[in-house]
Amino acid sequence: MRLDDADRRLLRQMMADPALGTADLAERAGLTPATAWRRVERLGAAGILKGRHAVVDWRALGWAVEVSMRFTLDKTEPRAFDAFLAAAREVPEVIEIQTFLGRVDVRLSIIARDMGHYQEIYRDRILTLPHIADIEALMLVSTIKDSASLPL
Repeated sequence: MRLDDADRRLLRQMMADPALGTADLAERAGLTPATAWRRVERLGAAGILKGRHAVVDWRALGWAVEVSMRFTLDKTEPRAFDAFLAAAREVPEVIEIQTFLGRVDVRLSIIARDMGHYQEIYRDRILTLPHIADIEALMLVSTIKDSASLPL
């Protein structure tokens, strides 16, 4: 699907403020509410919009530690990847799972209330994940840029 200027205006406004109602979204994008609604529906049907949802700041809820863990898996086991991913999905503190081609196979983002809690998660849940050949942990110090917005 090709985006025109009106679609790009809608998407920019939605990325800037996902909570906008249709009337406000239409006004900010310079469209009528009916046109804005039809275009938003079309963008959703095309798979460009995957929905509107709340973004919760887990730090504000007391989760002060974030660790990015990079895993190299034991590739001598044919089902290692699937078994690892299935087990990682079951760890509640894992908020993101990414897979890669290259030296690193999987990256997990893990949150914890504090360092003691992180150590508990690491010992009891992470080290018990199957087929780990190597782990590298990176402690998040600060986030300089965090944007899901596209340059539309």
